[in-house]
Amino acid sequence: MNLEVDVYRRLGTFTLEASFSAGGGLTALFGPSGSGKTSLINTISGLLRPDRGRVMVDGRVLVDTEQGVFVPKHRRRVGYIFQEPRLFPHFTVRQNLLYGQWFTPATARRERLAHIVELLGIGDLLDRGPAKLSGGEKQRVAIGRALLASPHLLLMDEPLAALDDARKSEILPYIERLRDEGRVPIVYVSHSVPEVTRLATTMVLLAEGRVAATGTVSEIMGRLDLVPITSRYEAGAVLEMQVASHDSVYELTTLRSNAGELRIPRIDAAIGDSLRVRVRSRDVVLALKPPEAVSALNLLSGRIAEIGPLNGPSADVRVDLNGEVLLARVTRFTLDHLGLVPGRPVFAIIKTVAIDRRSLSQVRSAPDDFDADEITL
Repeated sequence: MNLEVDVYRRLGTFTLEASFSAGGGLTALFGPSGSGKTSLINTISGLLRPDRGRVMVDGRVLVDTEQGVFVPKHRRRVGYIFQEPRLFPHFTVRQNLLYGQWFTPATARRERLAHIVELLGIGDLLDRGPAKLSGGEKQRVAIGRALLASPHLLLMDEPLAALDDARKSEILPYIERLRDEGRVPIVYVSHSVPEVTRLATTMVLLAEGRVAATGTVSEIMGRLDLVPITSRYEAGAVLEMQVASHDSVYELTTLRSNAGELRIPRIDAAIGDSLRVRVRSRDVVLALKPPEAVSALNLLSGRIAEIGPLNGPSADVRVDLNGEVLLARVTRFTLDHLGLVPGRPVFAIIKTVAIDRRSLSQVRSAPDDFDADEITL
């Protein structure tokens, strides 16, 4: 799948002028509130008509203002998941799911009820009414209903925004599974750094109605110039690592990549599994030589690649770890006291407990015999 978007729309005092292209998987439209994320996804869906521009999904033109093309939203074969599930209260779960098929000709149906039910883990909910479902269960049913319409593209506008942390933890693994095993590419709107770094295949970073950057999660989160947009508080890099070993005595798991090794609280994952690890800049300490007798178990050797702009008493530092990137937030005093400058060798120290399960996600498709209950990150 290839999604190409190049649109302009004036909305009162706000101007949306966005251009990007993305492949399959999950494309995250990410940015602060008011950056234009919902306006952009509504333009893709057909809820909003651009003043000028072009939208194309897998070679099919949905909008081309120069050619006078504007495919109505009900003919775009696009599924849309909103913040609220919007299920029919008088229907059972099964009836809500099958409603998605009613407007799709039999010859165009690519999804089967049994497959969607298994994919989203909602088999035991089929005879219930929406009033008897949790928020996470409702959202899974809403996703299933959209998928059973056999869309060419699935749009998700902050689908977890109305859920508490427990319900978010419930539904995130299913969105990951949908990303990896589903047959439909996803465009996902969010302003949550943890959500996007866990889910995204491609990040499209928006600011004031324009695309500030497009790339992988590691590329976007590793850029110091984008920290003011990605959130200073949640700033941090993302490492792609593999499970190397488990320690049953101390309940630790060792992860490995070109950056080195990290020991984290033990997770249920197979040796060789690929994981995405988010390390916040405020959890990284820099040293000029290896420390002795400290409680932090993780020590990575690298070199300072860049120092970001000073922000009050602190600054962000980008550290090159044999081609991988880590960010560290230090004080201006530390910069001067340690003589930290680009090119200087340093050691990055990370506490094991700073990397919790919310910082981890599986990034590769599971094998055919994968059991979703066997890994919870």
